[in-house]
Amino acid sequence: MESDTTTPNCEQNNMPWSPSPQPPCPYVPVKLEEYETPGFSVTKLLKKAKESCKCDQQSILSFFLKLFPVVEWLPRYSLKKQLLGDIISGLLVGIVAIPQSISYALLASQDPIYGLYTNFFCGIIYFAMATSRHNCVGSFGVLCLMIGESVNRQLRLAGYESDTGADRVVNATLNGTVFCDKGCYAITVATALTFLVGIYQILLGVFQLGFISVYLSEPLLSGFVTGSSLTILTSQVNLLLGIKIPRHDGVGSLVLTWVDIFRYINKTNICDLVTSLISLVLIVPVKEINNYFKDKMKAPFPIELLVVIAATLFSYFFDFNARYKSKICGDIPTGFKPPAVPDLNLLSNLALDALPIAIIGFAMTVSLAEIFGKKYGYPVRANQEMIAIGMGNLIPSFFSCFAISAALTKTLLKESTGCQTQLSSLVSSVVMLLVLLWIAPLFYSLQTCILGVVTIVNLRGGLRKFADTPKMWRISKMDTVVWWVTMLSSSLISTELGLLVGVCFALLCIIFRTQRPRATLLGKVNDSEIYEDQFTYKQINSVANIKIFRFDTSLYYANKDYFKSSLSQKIGINPFLIAAMQKKAEAKAKAILGNNENCFPSKLNCLKVTRTSVTQVTADVSAPIIDIHTLIIDCGAMQFIDSVGLSTLKETRQDYQKIGIQLLLANCNPSIRRRLQAGGWLTGMEDSELLSFHSIHAAVQFAEKQGQTQVMENEVARGTFLSPEPQDSLVDSSVEGPL
Repeated sequence: MESDTTTPNCEQNNMPWSPSPQPPCPYVPVKLEEYETPGFSVTKLLKKAKESCKCDQQSILSFFLKLFPVVEWLPRYSLKKQLLGDIISGLLVGIVAIPQSISYALLASQDPIYGLYTNFFCGIIYFAMATSRHNCVGSFGVLCLMIGESVNRQLRLAGYESDTGADRVVNATLNGTVFCDKGCYAITVATALTFLVGIYQILLGVFQLGFISVYLSEPLLSGFVTGSSLTILTSQVNLLLGIKIPRHDGVGSLVLTWVDIFRYINKTNICDLVTSLISLVLIVPVKEINNYFKDKMKAPFPIELLVVIAATLFSYFFDFNARYKSKICGDIPTGFKPPAVPDLNLLSNLALDALPIAIIGFAMTVSLAEIFGKKYGYPVRANQEMIAIGMGNLIPSFFSCFAISAALTKTLLKESTGCQTQLSSLVSSVVMLLVLLWIAPLFYSLQTCILGVVTIVNLRGGLRKFADTPKMWRISKMDTVVWWVTMLSSSLISTELGLLVGVCFALLCIIFRTQRPRATLLGKVNDSEIYEDQFTYKQINSVANIKIFRFDTSLYYANKDYFKSSLSQKIGINPFLIAAMQKKAEAKAKAILGNNENCFPSKLNCLKVTRTSVTQVTADVSAPIIDIHTLIIDCGAMQFIDSVGLSTLKETRQDYQKIGIQLLLANCNPSIRRRLQAGGWLTGMEDSELLSFHSIHAAVQFAEKQGQTQVMENEVARGTFLSPEPQDSLVDSSVEGPL
């Protein structure tokens, strides 16, 4: 009943029309009982492992349903509602993929036929194993660039000439037995690299290590794609000009390539240059129109395929190769090569090259799958997506294919043209099959400069990111710096090292943010129980004799010194300096009072001397005046504290206690409260509720109550020691009487 009557009275006392200021409501501690946390148990772990390793019929069926999601959704497929959209989107994606497959194969330092193989096989495997309904997998420009760089390194190590016209056979072997030329060895390296990429991705999915992709933030990936796009653009300029230049890989390849372009620009093939310019003038405006009216058009206009067909016909009938020495694709065989095991002897040389390709591949695939899964409201299993893309690399590596991932442009095309399920991937594979069986030889006379134009045009999305940097700067300056660092390192240093530099720089930015976070003082919002930043919001009132400090990150070993310095700076009190000044004042006071120890002539003179000495000490000794008695630390932004952070809190409490300021903690989460209790935060405290307050207002109430109690005790002590003048006269007369 007492608590029921106390609360209304407190509320009435705090009303704005209260006639006189009333004391604050008494602090009522909140006691919460935690659930028992289950500890680590080897028995439970073994039991869980045993259940997951069951080999009964139900477990096997569940395993295959998870591994092959097509078995689950295909029986429920609606021919009436879904088939038409899948066929249309599959046909359009397949048509667009034909020129891209050939152009990206050249980017990966492969013959055109291998690009067609890659886009045929990957769609079939992804159809059976993917959980995403809209992802379109296939050759991706950034991955092809990384594959091409790795292939060229191995070609140089094997002794092949670096220029593209070398077809001589050198002392290189396929699986240790068969001698092959440069094109054969290039696909041998690419298949071994793809085999490793698939192994990595499958292992990441099996062991559920998809969290690695969280370190590839959106600004980092965007900067990496833009930097790689600049490198791809640079590598295709020689095709547009029809000149032969040495291919550079590694650090500074972008700059060296442009130097060679301007060195050999006087050898430009006019036929290739004119063809490239006409193709750009035709393709770019139509692509922009497709993008502008994509919501109103049922399907985009296939301008790339039409330009490729038209250019092939012109090149064939006017014989550009013989008359103007324009480079063409040449023979593109039909059918399929027999499956072969990748060259295992190359795995040790390619192990490091495969790792960034695997990470970029699954990061792009999973991110696109989750985007469209959220948009259309269906679940996407990230680990299964990694297994699917891993199998899409592992199995095709036996069929002369190179690494693939989800491609943004083709995925957007697939989604915008009515795709419903992954059955559209099968339709696209059928289109590629027709090309492989009958149509591929018709591209014999296609100029390679057209393939360079197709590649460059598809870089528009990555290059447009430059226009987004001002907006990104206004939103987050740190993310913009990460974008620029990753972009510049990916283009100026190398693709793989650029990704590594970007990841390391992004992690350093996170460390910097936690090492020097925002620290501020809080004040009370009018008469409410809300406390906000005094330096951000107006009309925030400071609490009398109480400072509330907020540290906007976890407290650990890297920011402990910044925590102490920012705390003393914000509240304007250096505990070490104040303690030193207090000691100096105490020593001076003792020296003054020590001269007046002999007061034996009379008790009256002793009392007068004591009062006079105290007044003299107060006037002579400049002891520091502290206007606060409580310091409250808001721990609401702290996710954790380590052992060093706990020691820092304990040291801070001791330092401020020495100068008469108590330190209280508020808004601690359960893990921090347990760490405080285990670390001896309550040592020397009588009340266990002082461990931490559940809100800032509760801590303020407690501090105000303590402050009032301390003021009353000080007044009583001062009245006892220094009584008023009338009382002194009574004492004087009583003392002088017997004398």
